[in-house]
Amino acid sequence: MADTDTPILELRGVSKAFGPVQALEEADFEVRPGEVMALVGDNGAGKSTLIKCVAGIYSIDSGEVLFEGRPVHIHGPKDAGRLGIEVVYQDLALCDNLDVVQNMYLGREVHDLLRRLKEAEMEHHTAKTLKSLSVTTIRSIRLAVASLSGGQRQSVAVARAVMWNSRVVILDEPTAALGVAQTRQVLDLVKRLATQGLSVVLVSHNLHDIFEVANRITVLRLGRNVGVYERAQTTQQKIVEAITAGVPTKVPSVAETAPA
Repeated sequence: MADTDTPILELRGVSKAFGPVQALEEADFEVRPGEVMALVGDNGAGKSTLIKCVAGIYSIDSGEVLFEGRPVHIHGPKDAGRLGIEVVYQDLALCDNLDVVQNMYLGREVHDLLRRLKEAEMEHHTAKTLKSLSVTTIRSIRLAVASLSGGQRQSVAVARAVMWNSRVVILDEPTAALGVAQTRQVLDLVKRLATQGLSVVLVSHNLHDIFEVANRITVLRLGRNVGVYERAQTTQQKIVEAITAGVPTKVPSVAETAPA
């Protein structure tokens, strides 16, 4: 059984600047096996920069990234993929004119020795993955993605991310622009991912969604980590205060405050 107290992914003192703009400044972040870690902050707090550093889109200027306790260097998306880190961006990166199976295997198609597509194998694994995530609202995996609802499209994008032996799944605003029923589908899916042992990073502005599914909440403000909160021991008001005003980055321990 995995040690759930040891982060599967950890960033220590990570900084990233774009010219004169300091997007991240000595930011810390972690997610443990089987937990949903929410990442919140106002616009410009550094959330997108942080996940793109993890995904290999940006290289960090300083600091270190650890995976399962070991330092790693992520120079591109392929490096992240090899570690088992997958990102589902807000635009989902789905092709409307292709069906569910084609989207699941886009760029990773399976061929036989004659370079013919192994359609039956791809259909089998697509159906198996969707079933394992209890995605039951899609009538046929051969439906074009253009015909699916927002919640169904999000489910396909998440299923594609977890199908490739992923260990950490990062979801960027997964419920944005979704209706009530579709949001429920996605939140239930997030819970199932964690139940199956995956680590989920949920980037969202919707505190109601976060307080429903997250185990812990990391708050970024002006590129810095200003607090990590246990969801069961905090309130939405405290999270809003941290987002807007910030809090001390370190709470003194008992030993530090005890008289000499």
